[in-house]
Amino acid sequence: MSPVLVASDLDRTLIYSSAALALTMPDARAPRLLCVEVHESRPLSYMTETAAGLLTDLGDRAVFVPTTTRTRKQYQRINLPGPTPAYAICANGGHLLVDGVTDHDWHAAVLARLADECAPLAEVREHLTATADPAWVRKHRVAEDLFAYLVVERELLPEEWVKELAVWAENRGWTVSLQGRKIYAVPGPLTKSAAVREVARRTGATLTLAAGDSLLDADLLLAADRGWRPGHGELADTGWTAPGIGALPERGVVAGERILREFLKAAKEA
Repeated sequence: MSPVLVASDLDRTLIYSSAALALTMPDARAPRLLCVEVHESRPLSYMTETAAGLLTDLGDRAVFVPTTTRTRKQYQRINLPGPTPAYAICANGGHLLVDGVTDHDWHAAVLARLADECAPLAEVREHLTATADPAWVRKHRVAEDLFAYLVVERELLPEEWVKELAVWAENRGWTVSLQGRKIYAVPGPLTKSAAVREVARRTGATLTLAAGDSLLDADLLLAADRGWRPGHGELADTGWTAPGIGALPERGVVAGERILREFLKAAKEA
């Protein structure tokens, strides 16, 4: 039998920072949490203990592929329960890790496509520097020399600026995504879906399941045979859906648990 491939976004899909947990239930009914990421000696990301068990079961039953916009360094500080994934996708598809090591041929092919199809990173960085107001920008960052993002004070961020940036970027082959306190500017051809299709080819998977919460996950969900999005995030906020996509009502860390239940159910039925 061909394997089932499960490609899932991580942040605010399977794992959650303290600010994103959304523990709206009474304290006595809050789920037990497992820390899955430590940064600078401090706990940073969590999933429920129940979700951890589900992910372990899923790793035994399917090819689980973490699929993230995080850099390789940011991804590698996450300690997920269950079998260590043989494949992981970082930098929004810019890096394909095989047993923890970058596939350099894949990365070179990505760089060639970006050079052919969209404006250079330097042009986007210059625009961000020139137009973003220091009153609400806390950090300018470049990820893996592939894309840029800003860390902002969300309550001070002008909505019109984000809309204008999105139009400016689209005209140059780039995509803009607002996730929490971060604004991403990512080349249009730099996609999670392209890397997932490559993993499916290598593993022989004929069924692909996916989940994600942000605009940068839309292509991943559309490329999968079945997909799910939580009740929070960019996709939920805009009411985004498509055939084969389950729009889940759960928000926060309990949504991660529900997504894993859906993955397992679909994998068992395959």
